Amino acid sequence: MTSISLKSVPLTALFGIVVITGFLLTGLFADLLAPFAETEIVGMEFEPWGGDYLLGTDNLGRDMLSRLIFGARNSIGIALATTVLAFTIGTALGLLASVLGGLTDQALSRLVDMLIAIPSLVFALLLLSIFGTSILMLVLIIAMLEMTRVFRLSRAVAMNVVVMDYVEAVRLRGEGLGWLVRREILPNIMAPLVAEFGLRFCFVFLAISALSFLGLGIQPPTADWGSMVRDNAALITFGDITPLLPAGCIALLTVSINFVVDWMLHRASGLKD
Repeated sequence: MTSISLKSVPLTALFGIVVITGFLLTGLFADLLAPFAETEIVGMEFEPWGGDYLLGTDNLGRDMLSRLIFGARNSIGIALATTVLAFTIGTALGLLASVLGGLTDQALSRLVDMLIAIPSLVFALLLLSIFGTSILMLVLIIAMLEMTRVFRLSRAVAMNVVVMDYVEAVRLRGEGLGWLVRREILPNIMAPLVAEFGLRFCFVFLAISALSFLGLGIQPPTADWGSMVRDNAALITFGDITPLLPAGCIALLTVSINFVVDWMLHRASGLKD
């Protein structure tokens, strides 16, 4: 059964799964894989590749390879936590709006429309400037902004289910709201929600990296791919590709997730190659 399913996976999705798994394992076992500590200054600033420092050192003399490895844990971990929070809130509110309808639906929809109308990056920069740049505030603010997209999708797909005859039969039978959502609605909308989770993670991941690059995301000395690009950007002037390493990690993970999400959407659609 496993071999058959693997044969049906396209090469792009297989590549994405391997890359995602590799990054996840790197983050989980960062303490074992990294040759130096996350914040340890091991040499002079901007030392060249080779010798004791396989990828050289950064602007403070910290080992770049170690920072990249720990950056996988921090960048992916914080983005994943933010996505889970955004997805939980957005899905819960979207299902609530679709099931209850009426004034509840109108109030939640108008609130979400108002938040979506504000450019996300500008709004995030404003809120982080006001409330501070701690990891907790970063997670809460990005989750609040991203849950609006999850709300709209979950509400839209749930609306197609709540009008079905079998849902009306469940209502007439007297089942509660929780039973209706768990047993009738969620099982029928899981495919687009799972695909949306992957896409939403990409947007959250890129948003956090962008904020870190601008200095309002994950704060030093915590290793983060976005801030690593900023810290080592001066090397580009001298033809050194070191700043492209964290940028390449960001791009590679984002593309890999999109490969997997595209495959999942194709499977869920029921279309044949």
